[in-house]
Amino acid sequence: MSVFLAKRLATMVATLLFSSLVVFLVLEILPGDPAQVLLGVDGTPEQLAVLREKMGLNAPAAARYFSWIGNMLTGDFGTSYAYGVPVWSLLEERLALTVPLALVAMAMTALFGLVLGVWAAARHNRPGDLAIMGISQLGISIPNFWFALMLILLFAVKLGWFSAGGFPGWEDGVGEGLKALLLPALALATVQAAILARITRSSVIDVLQEDFVRTARAKGLGRRAVLWRHALRNALIPVITVMGLQFAELLVGAIVVEQVFTLPGMGRLVFQSIANRDLQVVKGIVILLAFMVVAVNFAVDLLYALIDPRLKASDV
Repeated sequence: MSVFLAKRLATMVATLLFSSLVVFLVLEILPGDPAQVLLGVDGTPEQLAVLREKMGLNAPAAARYFSWIGNMLTGDFGTSYAYGVPVWSLLEERLALTVPLALVAMAMTALFGLVLGVWAAARHNRPGDLAIMGISQLGISIPNFWFALMLILLFAVKLGWFSAGGFPGWEDGVGEGLKALLLPALALATVQAAILARITRSSVIDVLQEDFVRTARAKGLGRRAVLWRHALRNALIPVITVMGLQFAELLVGAIVVEQVFTLPGMGRLVFQSIANRDLQVVKGIVILLAFMVVAVNFAVDLLYALIDPRLKASDV
């Protein structure tokens, strides 16, 4: 198993390096001059030259890339062109909202997807199974930004149970903060839960046809015990793979949903930074999201090693 984890760790590092190179190249070749954007149309050529020198834009691209990578390894993401503060301080402030939002959405996705998927598999080709599959197909087809608007109309405008947007801040209490994230998280989780339910159902149905399930039933184990303790565990490997990918989808989807609910998270920051040509912040956001996605996939590989006994017995 040590070789298995070493390979996954090496893949994680290589992926991050490749991602950083792609991010840097794409943003560096975008049209427009960040210095010119900050100065505006009234900036003189002399002021532009001084600002470009101050921002390090006159250095060769390779030197800027390696300087950026080296600084990030020490925790320095640079200074925002527009805000004039360290990029990490901006990211840290916005992560305090976006990460909890993605985690709440992931918890909803796992709860609804796994429960409905197993429930449907246990009632294969019966009315309950057909109903769950129909609902999940509907859930997959709904755009999360449209569903977010429908949730606002129902629970905020009509019923008045939640606010239509905004975030009170964690200093007002964890309960108030989580309440403000419930509707955005539900909007994010609906599509992913529908996908997970269908994949869980298919995986559990396949496992229920295996010989060891029939053996467990022959030994006197109840249907519920076989379903949840044996079938689900063996069906989890493809399910966990999908969940790892879904967390990445939730992080990216949060950027759009945050705009709908006017949440001061990474979504608003990335839109503002793009509009301001604040490349330091944009690069920091993208590489941080890439790191989070790769880290989640590495965690999924660790779960493989815990779930699949074959990885414990051999270095795959």
